[in-house]
Amino acid sequence: MEVKTKSLLDNMIGVGDMVLLEPLSEDSFIENLRKRFDHNEIYTYIGSVVISMNPYKSMLIYSPEKVEEYRNRNFYELSPHIYALADEAYRSLRDQDKDQCILITGESGAGKTEASKLVMSYVAAVCGKGQEVNKVKEQLLQSNPVLEAFGNAKTVRNDNSSRFGKYMDIEFDFKGDPLGGVISNYLLEKSRVVKQPRGERNFHIFYQLLSGASDDTLKKLKLERDFSKYNYLSLDSAVVNGLDDATSFRTVRNAMQIVGFMEDEVQSVLELVAAVLKLGNIEFKPESRCNGTDESRVKDKNDLKEMCELLGIEQSVLERAFSYRTVEAKLEKVSTTLNVAQAYYARDALAKNLYSRLFSWIVTRINESIKAQAKTRHKVMGVLDIYGFEIFDDNSFEQFIINYCNEKLQQIFIELTLREEQEEYIREGIEWTNIEYFNNAIICDLIENHQNGILAMLDEECLRPGTVTDETFLDKLNTVCAEHQHFESRSSKNSKFLTDHSLPHSCFRIQHYAGKVLYRVEGFVDKNNDLLYRDLSQAMYKANHSLIKHLFPEGNPAKVNLKRPPTAGFQFKASVGTLMRNLQTKNPNYIRCIKPNDKKAPHIFTESLVCHQVRYLGLMENVRVRRAGYAFRQAYEPCLERYKMLCKRTWPHWRGPAREGVEMLMADLQVPAEEFSYGRSKIFIRNPRTLFFLEERRRQCLQDLATLIQKIYRGWKCRTHFLLLKKSQIVVAAWYRRYAQEKKYLKIKRATTVVQSYTRGWQARKLLRELKHQKRCKEAVTTIAAYWHGTQARMELRRLKQEVLNKHAVTVIWAYWQGTKARRELRQLKEAARNKHAVSVIWAGWQGTKARRELRRLKEEARRKHAVAVIWAYWKGLKVRREYRKFFRANAGKKIYNFTIQRIMQKYFLGLKSTLPSMSPIDKNWPVRPYIFLDGVHTELRRIFHLWRCKKYRSRFTEEKKAVYEEKLEASELFKDKKALYPSSVSQPFKGDYLEISKNPKYQKLNSSVDEKVLLADVVNKINRANGKGATRILLLTKKNVVLADQKTGQVKASVALPDLTSVSVSTQNDGFFALRLKEGSASAVKGDFLLSSEHLIETITKLHHIGSAGSDGEQLNVDIADEFLVQFKQDKVCVKFIQGAPKNGNGVSCKRKNNRLLEVSVPASA
Repeated sequence: MEVKTKSLLDNMIGVGDMVLLEPLSEDSFIENLRKRFDHNEIYTYIGSVVISMNPYKSMLIYSPEKVEEYRNRNFYELSPHIYALADEAYRSLRDQDKDQCILITGESGAGKTEASKLVMSYVAAVCGKGQEVNKVKEQLLQSNPVLEAFGNAKTVRNDNSSRFGKYMDIEFDFKGDPLGGVISNYLLEKSRVVKQPRGERNFHIFYQLLSGASDDTLKKLKLERDFSKYNYLSLDSAVVNGLDDATSFRTVRNAMQIVGFMEDEVQSVLELVAAVLKLGNIEFKPESRCNGTDESRVKDKNDLKEMCELLGIEQSVLERAFSYRTVEAKLEKVSTTLNVAQAYYARDALAKNLYSRLFSWIVTRINESIKAQAKTRHKVMGVLDIYGFEIFDDNSFEQFIINYCNEKLQQIFIELTLREEQEEYIREGIEWTNIEYFNNAIICDLIENHQNGILAMLDEECLRPGTVTDETFLDKLNTVCAEHQHFESRSSKNSKFLTDHSLPHSCFRIQHYAGKVLYRVEGFVDKNNDLLYRDLSQAMYKANHSLIKHLFPEGNPAKVNLKRPPTAGFQFKASVGTLMRNLQTKNPNYIRCIKPNDKKAPHIFTESLVCHQVRYLGLMENVRVRRAGYAFRQAYEPCLERYKMLCKRTWPHWRGPAREGVEMLMADLQVPAEEFSYGRSKIFIRNPRTLFFLEERRRQCLQDLATLIQKIYRGWKCRTHFLLLKKSQIVVAAWYRRYAQEKKYLKIKRATTVVQSYTRGWQARKLLRELKHQKRCKEAVTTIAAYWHGTQARMELRRLKQEVLNKHAVTVIWAYWQGTKARRELRQLKEAARNKHAVSVIWAGWQGTKARRELRRLKEEARRKHAVAVIWAYWKGLKVRREYRKFFRANAGKKIYNFTIQRIMQKYFLGLKSTLPSMSPIDKNWPVRPYIFLDGVHTELRRIFHLWRCKKYRSRFTEEKKAVYEEKLEASELFKDKKALYPSSVSQPFKGDYLEISKNPKYQKLNSSVDEKVLLADVVNKINRANGKGATRILLLTKKNVVLADQKTGQVKASVALPDLTSVSVSTQNDGFFALRLKEGSASAVKGDFLLSSEHLIETITKLHHIGSAGSDGEQLNVDIADEFLVQFKQDKVCVKFIQGAPKNGNGVSCKRKNNRLLEVSVPASA
């Protein structure tokens, strides 16, 4: 569900737009700011101008959700926010093709730098995405930490005060995506390098370098961590609460790398920063010459020596430049000595110029990295972060030119605001009435007039021969500007200031648009001259340091210019003029930053301080200009949408045009006709009271509507609750009836089952009795028959016994006779066998008989036990079958079989799960088959698992990795067992871009000349036919061309279209030579074929073959592998022959010309 965001007019704390403030006065203006500040509302509008109060604390109003909230929304649709202005400017630039500029002004500590960061971060968040776009956005955002380190410092008013003015033009393409940017800097406060006011610090980079650099880096720079070792660093504020200089240094190093600084450039910058610190430690002592003049000498030459070593300057040259000054005229050259004061002046001038020029070089270097590469016209959004109007107790030359810049900005602000108002009135068809306002053009003319302006007279005084002092400059001002109504001086001819004791004799006062400012004339001439002795410039130019020569080009003896360099005032005036012309071409957007207190603490609102800033920012003048015509305007659609509930004919839906609806609404409310006007697309309301009347009526109507909505909602809620209860009761009753019927059915079912069981029991018992009776009858018949058969058997037995007895008598008599005969013979035998043997035999026979009887007894007993066990088992089985017969059906055996098979399969699969082999596709292990009938399943599962394992392995490949493996496979097909160099290339990954051509600024020009994506960038040797020697070239391979360029200059030497390539020839040896064979008659074949040598031969040929195969014509590039092949050089064909030989002079492969038709390549035999 989308949540409606609070509008500008909803639940306002104070007034969100100062144009609607009623009554309008300075006190009510300040009170409205206070009220909003106390409720954490730090942003307020004046029309389209944003007032930003510095909260001095973190606020949760800059989250990504807040960015999305203000994205593509109307400026007045939401509560005031800096994102609303940034979105309005970005959408005007993207959709209406209007160049924009955002002017951020305010005094130090008001939050200008943070405001510019918020604008840039918002634009970066809402513009397009993509690798190149993100890179540009990151470079634009990371330029801020670098510039802050070198251009910001801690002051009494601000811990991170910008000590320079910055204007950044961000360039966009037609889609609104950033392409690059250009940064301009104005008036770096270089005097801070040599001297800082009490309670303030030098520029951040000095403290960051000493705190965050490694010990090895400091040793190379000849520095120590102790701040007290350096005269240019103030000690009372060296450590600032909330600032971690060590962490900031690492952030700056990382930001410089992202922006595009090379490592040697970063080192050069740090060396110059260290040189400035060393320069401040050089001290001088006076010496008297024989002619009575004073001169200076360096006290301790150790710091001078270390500085000269850092910059690569001869110590004697720089020492002489600190002691002597050479003045050149057209025909003569005069050398004069410098006293101690002049030597210190020269030292400080050199330090200031060195740091100032280093800062300008850093800005230029950043511009080289972030500038847009395309030459087409770009849309531009400028962001101006510049010092606000300054009124101090002691105002000097810096405050004068800063206030001059603010006068120009105020002038263009009034002009552009009035022009915007007039254009909107004309566009909407509203009658335009001239607006009375203060035009500060007369103040700008007082300062910048080419003849009688203060800056012109200051330049004229600086260039005048003779004695020039600040007093002579003030006298000239008193003479020329005495009658000007905005110039005041006690020494002027105007008698009304002669007795003004608030105006000292050495000062003059200018009445600016923001108030009167008193300027002390002391130092105006020196600061405007900004003089650096030519001897020091020439000494700097003689340095061996790569960066110093670029910073001091005027020191070149071959380009000595006797013309005096332009003054600081002239340069700043020209820069301001360029800036104003640039701003005139763009649609302006304004952010006015205000500092609520001097304590840099939250929740403190100092009324006098805020009132002072409101005056010099001209905010009251701005409100009066906006309110001179119509105080409020709004498009018809949102106006009707907001107030349609005030009229019955427009509520709830108006079907006609929005303008007719608004007209109907205003007529129904009886608003006087003079209080509003109808434009073409907007309604204009003259007085804020009318708007507040509409808002009050809307508030009352919303309360009535809220009551109505509550009533309807409560009725709907009660009806819904009743219907829900009714539906629930029906459902509960249905479920209960179902439960009761189901319970009754189960009870009947149980009773039926009991009756059936009793009936079946009675039937079973009846059948059992019948069966038992039949069994007893059969047993009785069997018993009778057995007795009868027994009687017959016994009678037969008696008869047989009688016959046996008769036969037995004869047998007995015969046996006795035989026994007598045997005994006689036995006695004879016993006597013959000597009784012992006979006894043993008889005893053994007896023991055998006894053992056999025992064995028969044990066997009989075992058979009885086995029979008992078998009979018991059969009985238990019969009993179990009878007990469970009612639970089994005819298919019980099949179910038992299926259950057994299922359990076997389950056990098989669980065992297979715990014994699966690894996920490697080359692992051939597989568990042993447990059952014979699973043979087919076991084999199929092994095949399926291998296929699945291969698929999982392939799925981990990214598109880039797939492409690399495809190229490796293609290389194997081309060179395996054909080229001796191939095995050593298998383990080496194909990198493609070995030169990082898209990242290396050295090849930026070459990269821009190639329109397509570079697939291969490598250094190759182009073989010369004349002598067989190689010339280093850069080989670039794209989808359509092969490009050869010079390595040093980056100039393209040859470009061959891939369709013009017929084949590539290589040898079978362990070398990197290959020949590109060109199609005869093609444009690329004018100079013949190319014979090249590369350390990445396999990758180069593979990519050529791959791109040729993927081409639109479908023709493959032939790869010929032979130890002899012909190469066409212009009109002649040369044979290239490869032989094996020993390496010469430690070199590997060597190429030598044998004759006009033969090039012999000697390849060392592989180990």
